[in-house]
Amino acid sequence: MGTERTGTELEERTIAFAISTIEFVSLMSRGEAASVVGKQLLRSATSIGANYREANRAESKADFIHKTSLARKEAAETDYWLQICLRAKIGQLGIANVLATEARELLAI
Repeated sequence: MGTERTGTELEERTIAFAISTIEFVSLMSRGEAASVVGKQLLRSATSIGANYREANRAESKADFIHKTSLARKEAAETDYWLQICLRAKIGQLGIANVLATEARELLAI
């Protein structure tokens, strides 16, 4: 029972992260670079929670491990795109920094 609650809490955290990332990208400038980076960031950031949610509904231990591995890869990719935002000064840097910290925390979990 405790694991289920923790899983649900983490699912909610990944949803909140995805929404925050969507809001961050929606505030980006409309240039080509921001558009490309924003699309990549949106794909990876929203995929973290989707994969984790699937892992919580896995049909086997191997399926769970595979899907949590995908969620970890997406978190690492999300951190990569946020680092690009920070170094290229794309978007609001304060928000990008907060999101990068959260992506690294999700990766660590």
